Amino acid sequence: MRSDSATRFIRLRPGTQAIALFGSSLIVGWSIIATAVLLMDSIGAGNVRERADRERALYEQRLNDISVARDARASEARAAQDRFTAAMAQISQMQSELLASEDRRKELETGIGVIQTTLQRTMQERDTALEQGERLADSLEAETGSTRTSEGKLGDATSTVDFLTQALELTAAERDEMELEAARMKEEADAVAFERELLLDKNDRIFSQLEEAVSVSIAPLDKMFRDAGLPPKQLLDTVRRGYSGQGGPLTPISFSTKGMEPDADSLRANKILEGLDEMNLYRIAATKAPFDIPIKDSFRYTSGYGPRWGRMHEGTDFAGAHGTPIYSTGDGVVIHAGRMSGYGNLVKIQHEFGIETRYAHMSKIRVKVGQRVSRGDRIGDMGNTGRSTGTHLHYEVRVNGNPVNPMSYIKAAKNVF
Repeated sequence: MRSDSATRFIRLRPGTQAIALFGSSLIVGWSIIATAVLLMDSIGAGNVRERADRERALYEQRLNDISVARDARASEARAAQDRFTAAMAQISQMQSELLASEDRRKELETGIGVIQTTLQRTMQERDTALEQGERLADSLEAETGSTRTSEGKLGDATSTVDFLTQALELTAAERDEMELEAARMKEEADAVAFERELLLDKNDRIFSQLEEAVSVSIAPLDKMFRDAGLPPKQLLDTVRRGYSGQGGPLTPISFSTKGMEPDADSLRANKILEGLDEMNLYRIAATKAPFDIPIKDSFRYTSGYGPRWGRMHEGTDFAGAHGTPIYSTGDGVVIHAGRMSGYGNLVKIQHEFGIETRYAHMSKIRVKVGQRVSRGDRIGDMGNTGRSTGTHLHYEVRVNGNPVNPMSYIKAAKNVF
Protein backbone atom coordinates (compact mmCIF):
# COMPACT_ATOMS: atom_id res chain seq x y z
CA MET A 1 0.00 0.00 0.00
CA ARG A 2 1.67 3.22 -1.15
CA SER A 3 1.21 6.64 0.43
CA ASP A 4 2.82 10.03 -0.13
CA SER A 5 5.72 9.37 2.24
CA ALA A 6 6.07 5.57 2.35
CA THR A 7 5.11 2.22 0.91
CA ARG A 8 3.73 -0.55 3.09
CA PHE A 9 3.51 -4.23 2.22
CA ILE A 10 0.84 -6.64 3.46
CA ARG A 11 1.70 -10.31 3.29
CA LEU A 12 -0.99 -12.97 3.59
CA ARG A 13 -0.13 -16.31 4.92
CA PRO A 14 -1.07 -19.39 2.91
CA GLY A 15 -3.72 -20.32 5.47
CA THR A 16 -5.25 -16.85 5.24
CA GLN A 17 -5.17 -16.98 1.46
CA ALA A 18 -6.90 -20.39 1.55
CA ILE A 19 -9.57 -19.08 3.89
CA ALA A 20 -10.17 -16.03 1.69
CA LEU A 21 -10.33 -18.22 -1.43
CA PHE A 22 -12.73 -20.65 0.27
CA GLY A 23 -14.95 -17.82 1.50
CA SER A 24 -15.07 -16.23 -1.94
CA SER A 25 -15.89 -19.58 -3.52
CA LEU A 26 -18.60 -20.19 -0.93
CA ILE A 27 -20.21 -16.80 -1.60
CA VAL A 28 -20.10 -17.35 -5.38
CA GLY A 29 -21.54 -20.90 -5.03
CA TRP A 30 -24.29 -19.69 -2.71
CA SER A 31 -25.21 -16.94 -5.19
CA ILE A 32 -25.38 -19.46 -8.03
CA ILE A 33 -27.55 -21.89 -6.02
CA ALA A 34 -29.86 -19.13 -4.77
CA THR A 35 -30.31 -17.81 -8.30
CA ALA A 36 -31.10 -21.33 -9.58
CA VAL A 37 -33.62 -21.88 -6.77
CA LEU A 38 -35.35 -18.59 -7.52
CA LEU A 39 -35.49 -19.41 -11.22
CA MET A 40 -36.90 -22.91 -10.51
CA ASP A 41 -39.49 -21.48 -8.08
CA SER A 42 -40.53 -18.93 -10.67
CA ILE A 43 -40.86 -21.58 -13.39
CA GLY A 44 -42.67 -23.97 -10.99
CA ALA A 45 -45.05 -21.24 -9.83
CA GLY A 46 -45.83 -20.42 -13.44
CA ASN A 47 -46.60 -24.08 -14.16
CA VAL A 48 -48.77 -24.35 -11.03
CA ARG A 49 -50.68 -21.23 -11.98
CA GLU A 50 -51.16 -22.49 -15.52
CA ARG A 51 -52.32 -25.88 -14.23
CA ALA A 52 -54.65 -24.19 -11.70
CA ASP A 53 -56.04 -21.97 -14.48
CA ARG A 54 -56.61 -25.00 -16.68
CA GLU A 55 -58.30 -26.92 -13.86
CA ARG A 56 -60.44 -23.93 -12.96
CA ALA A 57 -61.48 -23.51 -16.61
CA LEU A 58 -62.27 -27.24 -16.74
CA TYR A 59 -64.33 -27.07 -13.54
CA GLU A 60 -66.18 -23.99 -14.75
CA GLN A 61 -66.95 -25.73 -18.05
CA ARG A 62 -68.22 -28.81 -16.17
CA LEU A 63 -70.32 -26.58 -13.92
CA ASN A 64 -71.78 -24.79 -16.93
CA ASP A 65 -72.60 -28.13 -18.56
CA ILE A 66 -74.24 -29.34 -15.34
CA SER A 67 -76.21 -26.07 -15.07
CA VAL A 68 -77.40 -26.35 -18.68
CA ALA A 69 -78.40 -30.00 -18.15
CA ARG A 70 -80.16 -29.09 -14.90
CA ASP A 71 -82.10 -26.27 -16.59
CA ALA A 72 -83.05 -28.60 -19.43
CA ARG A 73 -84.31 -31.26 -17.01
CA ALA A 74 -86.21 -28.61 -15.06
CA SER A 75 -87.87 -27.42 -18.29
CA GLU A 76 -88.75 -31.00 -19.19
CA ALA A 77 -90.18 -31.58 -15.71
CA ARG A 78 -92.32 -28.43 -15.97
CA ALA A 79 -93.48 -29.42 -19.44
CA ALA A 80 -94.34 -32.92 -18.17
CA GLN A 81 -96.27 -31.41 -15.26
CA ASP A 82 -98.19 -29.17 -17.69
CA ARG A 83 -98.98 -32.18 -19.86
CA PHE A 84 -100.21 -34.09 -16.81
CA THR A 85 -102.44 -31.19 -15.80
CA ALA A 86 -103.89 -30.85 -19.30
CA ALA A 87 -104.37 -34.61 -19.58
CA MET A 88 -106.15 -34.79 -16.21
CA ALA A 89 -108.48 -31.96 -17.27
CA GLN A 90 -109.17 -33.75 -20.54
CA ILE A 91 -109.82 -37.03 -18.71
CA SER A 92 -112.30 -35.26 -16.43
CA GLN A 93 -114.10 -33.76 -19.42
CA MET A 94 -114.15 -37.09 -21.25
CA GLN A 95 -115.49 -38.89 -18.20
CA SER A 96 -118.26 -36.30 -17.86
CA GLU A 97 -119.19 -36.72 -21.54
CA LEU A 98 -119.05 -40.49 -21.20
CA LEU A 99 -121.34 -40.47 -18.17
CA ALA A 100 -123.74 -38.11 -19.95
CA SER A 101 -123.85 -40.34 -23.04
CA GLU A 102 -124.37 -43.40 -20.81
CA ASP A 103 -127.31 -41.67 -19.08
CA ARG A 104 -128.76 -40.68 -22.47
CA ARG A 105 -128.44 -44.26 -23.74
CA LYS A 106 -130.22 -45.58 -20.65
CA GLU A 107 -133.00 -43.01 -21.13
CA LEU A 108 -133.39 -44.06 -24.78
CA GLU A 109 -133.49 -47.73 -23.82
CA THR A 110 -136.13 -46.92 -21.20
CA GLY A 111 -138.14 -44.92 -23.76
CA ILE A 112 -137.96 -47.74 -26.27
CA GLY A 113 -139.14 -50.15 -23.60
CA VAL A 114 -142.07 -47.87 -22.71
CA ILE A 115 -143.01 -47.51 -26.38
CA GLN A 116 -142.90 -51.26 -26.92
CA THR A 117 -145.01 -51.83 -23.79
CA THR A 118 -147.56 -49.21 -24.95
CA LEU A 119 -147.71 -50.74 -28.42
CA GLN A 120 -148.31 -54.21 -27.00
CA ARG A 121 -151.00 -52.86 -24.68
CA THR A 122 -152.69 -51.02 -27.60
CA MET A 123 -152.70 -54.16 -29.73
CA GLN A 124 -154.16 -56.10 -26.83
CA GLU A 125 -156.87 -53.45 -26.42
CA ARG A 126 -157.61 -53.67 -30.14
CA ASP A 127 -157.98 -57.44 -29.97
CA THR A 128 -160.13 -57.07 -26.86
CA ALA A 129 -162.37 -54.51 -28.67
CA LEU A 130 -162.78 -56.85 -31.62
CA GLU A 131 -163.77 -59.71 -29.33
CA GLN A 132 -166.13 -57.45 -27.41
CA GLY A 133 -167.76 -56.31 -30.68
CA GLU A 134 -168.35 -59.86 -31.70
CA ARG A 135 -169.85 -60.67 -28.27
CA LEU A 136 -172.12 -57.60 -28.46
CA ALA A 137 -173.34 -58.64 -31.91
CA ASP A 138 -174.07 -62.14 -30.72
CA SER A 139 -175.82 -60.82 -27.59
CA LEU A 140 -177.92 -58.38 -29.65
CA GLU A 141 -179.03 -61.11 -32.01
CA ALA A 142 -179.93 -63.41 -29.10
CA GLU A 143 -181.96 -60.72 -27.32
CA THR A 144 -183.91 -59.31 -30.29
CA GLY A 145 -184.78 -62.55 -31.97
CA SER A 146 -187.75 -62.20 -34.37
CA THR A 147 -189.34 -59.17 -32.64
CA ARG A 148 -186.68 -56.90 -34.19
CA THR A 149 -187.10 -56.08 -37.82
CA SER A 150 -184.36 -56.80 -40.25
CA GLU A 151 -183.99 -53.04 -40.77
CA GLY A 152 -183.29 -52.54 -37.05
CA LYS A 153 -180.79 -55.39 -37.01
CA LEU A 154 -179.07 -53.91 -39.99
CA GLY A 155 -178.85 -50.47 -38.31
CA ASP A 156 -177.42 -51.95 -35.13
CA ALA A 157 -174.88 -53.95 -37.05
CA THR A 158 -173.91 -50.89 -39.10
CA SER A 159 -173.40 -48.80 -35.94
CA THR A 160 -171.32 -51.53 -34.37
CA VAL A 161 -169.16 -51.88 -37.48
CA ASP A 162 -168.63 -48.10 -37.68
CA PHE A 163 -167.57 -47.99 -34.02
CA LEU A 164 -165.16 -50.88 -34.45
CA THR A 165 -163.77 -49.38 -37.68
CA GLN A 166 -163.03 -46.06 -35.96
CA ALA A 167 -161.42 -47.86 -33.00
CA LEU A 168 -159.29 -49.95 -35.35
CA GLU A 169 -158.23 -46.89 -37.40
CA LEU A 170 -157.27 -45.03 -34.23
CA THR A 171 -155.34 -48.05 -32.94
CA ALA A 172 -153.56 -48.48 -36.27
CA ALA A 173 -152.59 -44.78 -36.33
CA GLU A 174 -151.24 -45.02 -32.79
CA ARG A 175 -149.38 -48.18 -33.70
CA ASP A 176 -147.78 -46.56 -36.77
CA GLU A 177 -146.81 -43.52 -34.71
CA MET A 178 -145.30 -45.77 -32.03
CA GLU A 179 -143.34 -47.71 -34.65
CA LEU A 180 -141.95 -44.46 -36.10
CA GLU A 181 -141.03 -43.24 -32.62
CA ALA A 182 -139.38 -46.57 -31.83
CA ALA A 183 -137.37 -46.42 -35.08
CA ARG A 184 -136.27 -42.86 -34.30
CA MET A 185 -135.31 -43.85 -30.77
CA LYS A 186 -133.31 -46.79 -32.11
CA GLU A 187 -131.42 -44.51 -34.49
CA GLU A 188 -130.61 -42.14 -31.64
CA ALA A 189 -129.51 -45.06 -29.47
CA ASP A 190 -127.21 -46.31 -32.28
CA ALA A 191 -125.76 -42.80 -32.66
CA VAL A 192 -125.16 -42.53 -28.91
CA ALA A 193 -123.56 -45.98 -28.89
CA PHE A 194 -121.25 -44.99 -31.77
CA GLU A 195 -120.33 -41.75 -29.99
CA ARG A 196 -119.63 -43.76 -26.86
CA GLU A 197 -117.28 -46.04 -28.79
CA LEU A 198 -115.42 -42.98 -30.10
CA LEU A 199 -115.11 -41.61 -26.57
CA LEU A 200 -113.84 -44.96 -25.30
CA ASP A 201 -111.22 -45.09 -28.05
CA LYS A 202 -110.13 -41.52 -27.29
CA ASN A 203 -109.96 -42.34 -23.58
CA ASP A 204 -107.79 -45.37 -24.36
CA ARG A 205 -105.30 -43.20 -26.27
CA ILE A 206 -105.20 -40.66 -23.45
CA PHE A 207 -104.72 -43.40 -20.87
CA SER A 208 -101.84 -44.88 -22.90
CA GLN A 209 -100.10 -41.50 -23.17
CA LEU A 210 -100.53 -40.86 -19.45
CA GLU A 211 -99.25 -44.31 -18.50
CA GLU A 212 -96.15 -43.82 -20.64
CA ALA A 213 -95.54 -40.30 -19.29
CA VAL A 214 -95.87 -41.46 -15.66
CA SER A 215 -93.47 -44.35 -16.24
CA VAL A 216 -90.90 -42.14 -17.98
CA SER A 217 -91.12 -39.46 -15.25
CA ILE A 218 -90.86 -41.80 -12.26
CA ALA A 219 -87.83 -43.78 -13.52
CA PRO A 220 -85.19 -40.98 -13.14
CA LEU A 221 -86.57 -39.97 -9.73
CA ASP A 222 -86.37 -43.55 -8.49
CA LYS A 223 -82.81 -43.87 -9.84
CA MET A 224 -81.83 -40.58 -8.15
CA PHE A 225 -82.86 -41.83 -4.71
CA ARG A 226 -81.24 -45.24 -5.24
CA ASP A 227 -77.95 -43.66 -6.41
CA ALA A 228 -77.94 -41.54 -3.25
CA GLY A 229 -78.38 -44.66 -1.11
CA LEU A 230 -81.93 -43.75 0.00
CA PRO A 231 -84.57 -46.54 -0.24
CA PRO A 232 -87.42 -45.04 -2.34
CA LYS A 233 -90.24 -47.11 -0.81
CA GLN A 234 -89.29 -46.15 2.74
CA LEU A 235 -89.01 -42.47 1.81
CA LEU A 236 -92.40 -42.44 0.03
CA ASP A 237 -94.07 -44.11 3.02
CA THR A 238 -92.55 -41.46 5.28
CA VAL A 239 -93.78 -38.63 3.04
CA ARG A 240 -97.25 -40.19 2.78
CA ARG A 241 -97.57 -40.50 6.57
CA GLY A 242 -96.31 -37.00 7.32
CA TYR A 243 -97.94 -35.09 4.46
CA SER A 244 -100.24 -32.12 5.16
CA GLY A 245 -101.22 -29.23 2.88
CA GLN A 246 -101.97 -28.77 -0.81
CA GLY A 247 -100.55 -30.81 -3.65
CA GLY A 248 -100.48 -34.06 -1.70
CA PRO A 249 -101.73 -37.57 -2.42
CA LEU A 250 -104.37 -37.89 -5.15
CA THR A 251 -107.75 -39.42 -4.33
CA PRO A 252 -108.64 -42.53 -6.39
CA ILE A 253 -111.94 -42.85 -8.22
CA SER A 254 -114.62 -44.27 -5.90
CA PHE A 255 -116.40 -47.44 -6.98
CA SER A 256 -120.07 -48.34 -6.73
CA THR A 257 -121.34 -49.58 -3.38
CA LYS A 258 -124.10 -51.68 -4.98
CA GLY A 259 -121.92 -54.75 -5.34
CA MET A 260 -121.01 -54.05 -9.01
CA GLU A 261 -117.48 -54.84 -10.18
CA PRO A 262 -115.45 -51.76 -11.29
CA ASP A 263 -115.04 -51.45 -15.05
CA ALA A 264 -111.68 -51.60 -16.84
CA ASP A 265 -111.50 -47.83 -17.42
CA SER A 266 -112.02 -47.09 -13.72
CA LEU A 267 -109.30 -49.55 -12.76
CA ARG A 268 -106.98 -48.08 -15.38
CA ALA A 269 -107.69 -44.50 -14.27
CA ASN A 270 -107.01 -45.46 -10.66
CA LYS A 271 -103.71 -47.02 -11.73
CA ILE A 272 -102.71 -43.76 -13.43
CA LEU A 273 -103.77 -41.75 -10.37
CA GLU A 274 -101.63 -44.02 -8.20
CA GLY A 275 -98.67 -43.36 -10.50
CA LEU A 276 -99.27 -39.60 -10.40
CA ASP A 277 -99.59 -39.81 -6.62
CA GLU A 278 -96.29 -41.67 -6.44
CA MET A 279 -94.61 -39.09 -8.68
CA ASN A 280 -96.01 -36.29 -6.51
CA LEU A 281 -94.59 -38.00 -3.40
CA TYR A 282 -91.24 -38.32 -5.18
CA ARG A 283 -91.38 -34.57 -5.90
CA ILE A 284 -92.10 -33.76 -2.24
CA ALA A 285 -89.33 -36.10 -1.05
CA ALA A 286 -86.85 -34.59 -3.53
CA THR A 287 -87.43 -31.08 -2.17
CA LYS A 288 -86.91 -32.28 1.41
CA ALA A 289 -83.61 -34.09 0.68
CA PRO A 290 -80.41 -32.14 -0.18
CA PHE A 291 -80.33 -32.91 -3.91
CA ASP A 292 -78.57 -29.74 -5.01
CA ILE A 293 -75.17 -28.04 -5.10
CA PRO A 294 -74.47 -25.33 -2.48
CA ILE A 295 -72.49 -23.04 -4.84
CA LYS A 296 -74.03 -21.52 -7.97
CA ASP A 297 -71.16 -19.17 -8.95
CA SER A 298 -67.71 -20.08 -10.27
CA PHE A 299 -65.77 -22.45 -8.03
CA ARG A 300 -63.34 -25.36 -8.11
CA TYR A 301 -63.24 -28.62 -6.21
CA THR A 302 -60.21 -28.63 -3.93
CA SER A 303 -60.73 -31.69 -1.75
CA GLY A 304 -63.17 -34.57 -1.91
CA TYR A 305 -64.68 -36.95 0.60
CA GLY A 306 -62.30 -39.59 2.02
CA PRO A 307 -58.93 -40.03 3.78
CA ARG A 308 -56.62 -36.99 3.63
CA TRP A 309 -53.24 -36.55 5.37
CA GLY A 310 -53.90 -39.54 7.60
CA ARG A 311 -57.35 -38.28 8.65
CA MET A 312 -60.86 -38.75 7.34
CA HIS A 313 -62.13 -35.75 5.37
CA GLU A 314 -65.89 -35.98 5.95
CA GLY A 315 -67.08 -33.58 3.28
CA THR A 316 -66.33 -31.87 -0.04
CA ASP A 317 -64.49 -28.55 -0.37
CA PHE A 318 -65.52 -25.85 -2.88
CA ALA A 319 -63.02 -23.01 -3.38
CA GLY A 320 -64.10 -19.64 -4.73
CA ALA A 321 -63.95 -15.89 -4.24
CA HIS A 322 -64.36 -14.42 -0.77
CA GLY A 323 -68.05 -13.68 -0.15
CA THR A 324 -69.37 -16.13 -2.76
CA PRO A 325 -73.06 -16.86 -1.89
CA ILE A 326 -73.80 -20.22 -0.24
CA TYR A 327 -77.25 -21.78 -0.69
CA SER A 328 -79.27 -24.43 1.12
CA THR A 329 -79.35 -27.70 -0.83
CA GLY A 330 -82.80 -28.73 0.44
CA ASP A 331 -85.78 -27.78 2.60
CA GLY A 332 -85.13 -27.94 6.33
CA VAL A 333 -84.71 -26.17 9.67
CA VAL A 334 -81.54 -24.41 10.87
CA ILE A 335 -80.31 -26.14 14.05
CA HIS A 336 -76.96 -24.34 14.39
CA ALA A 337 -75.75 -20.93 13.19
CA GLY A 338 -72.48 -19.79 14.80
CA ARG A 339 -68.85 -20.71 15.45
CA MET A 340 -67.78 -24.28 16.18
CA SER A 341 -64.09 -25.15 16.79
CA GLY A 342 -62.33 -26.04 13.54
CA TYR A 343 -65.46 -25.44 11.43
CA GLY A 344 -65.31 -21.68 12.05
CA ASN A 345 -68.62 -20.04 11.20
CA LEU A 346 -70.91 -23.03 10.71
CA VAL A 347 -74.55 -23.55 9.66
CA LYS A 348 -76.30 -26.87 10.25
CA ILE A 349 -79.63 -27.65 8.56
CA GLN A 350 -81.82 -30.59 9.61
CA HIS A 351 -83.71 -32.12 6.67
CA GLU A 352 -86.26 -34.92 6.51
CA PHE A 353 -85.35 -38.63 6.60
CA GLY A 354 -82.64 -38.08 9.25
CA ILE A 355 -80.42 -36.08 6.87
CA GLU A 356 -78.30 -33.14 8.07
CA THR A 357 -76.11 -30.79 6.00
CA ARG A 358 -73.21 -28.66 7.27
CA TYR A 359 -71.72 -25.52 5.71
CA ALA A 360 -68.40 -24.47 7.31
CA HIS A 361 -65.73 -21.68 7.21
CA MET A 362 -68.29 -18.98 6.30
CA SER A 363 -67.32 -15.32 6.36
CA LYS A 364 -70.92 -14.32 7.14
CA ILE A 365 -73.97 -16.24 8.38
CA ARG A 366 -77.35 -15.08 7.04
CA VAL A 367 -79.79 -17.37 8.93
CA LYS A 368 -80.78 -17.98 12.56
CA VAL A 369 -81.41 -21.10 14.63
CA GLY A 370 -84.99 -22.31 14.23
CA GLN A 371 -85.41 -20.63 10.85
CA ARG A 372 -87.05 -22.77 8.15
CA VAL A 373 -85.28 -22.60 4.79
CA SER A 374 -86.06 -23.92 1.33
CA ARG A 375 -83.84 -25.28 -1.38
CA GLY A 376 -81.96 -22.41 -3.03
CA ASP A 377 -82.24 -19.98 -0.05
CA ARG A 378 -79.04 -18.05 0.62
CA ILE A 379 -77.70 -18.98 4.07
CA GLY A 380 -74.25 -17.36 4.13
CA ASP A 381 -71.08 -16.24 2.34
CA MET A 382 -67.86 -18.15 1.60
CA GLY A 383 -64.95 -17.34 3.89
CA ASN A 384 -61.82 -18.58 5.64
CA THR A 385 -62.81 -18.91 9.31
CA GLY A 386 -61.81 -21.78 11.59
CA ARG A 387 -59.14 -24.32 10.68
CA SER A 388 -58.78 -23.37 7.02
CA THR A 389 -55.85 -22.72 4.66
CA GLY A 390 -57.79 -20.59 2.19
CA THR A 391 -61.20 -19.24 1.22
CA HIS A 392 -63.52 -22.18 0.59
CA LEU A 393 -66.73 -23.95 1.68
CA HIS A 394 -66.52 -27.26 3.53
CA TYR A 395 -69.83 -29.04 2.79
CA GLU A 396 -70.98 -32.17 4.63
CA VAL A 397 -74.00 -34.50 4.39
CA ARG A 398 -74.81 -36.74 7.35
CA VAL A 399 -77.47 -39.46 7.51
CA ASN A 400 -78.55 -40.41 11.04
CA GLY A 401 -75.38 -38.72 12.31
CA ASN A 402 -73.00 -40.60 10.00
CA PRO A 403 -71.09 -38.67 7.28
CA VAL A 404 -71.66 -39.74 3.66
CA ASN A 405 -70.17 -38.55 0.39
CA PRO A 406 -71.99 -35.31 -0.64
CA MET A 407 -71.15 -35.97 -4.30
CA SER A 408 -73.50 -38.97 -4.23
CA TYR A 409 -76.41 -36.56 -3.82
CA ILE A 410 -75.07 -33.92 -6.21
CA LYS A 411 -74.35 -36.46 -8.99
CA ALA A 412 -77.62 -38.35 -8.41
CA ALA A 413 -79.67 -35.21 -9.04
CA LYS A 414 -77.74 -33.73 -11.97
CA ASN A 415 -79.92 -35.53 -14.57
CA VAL A 416 -83.21 -34.73 -12.80
CA PHE A 417 -83.07 -31.08 -11.66
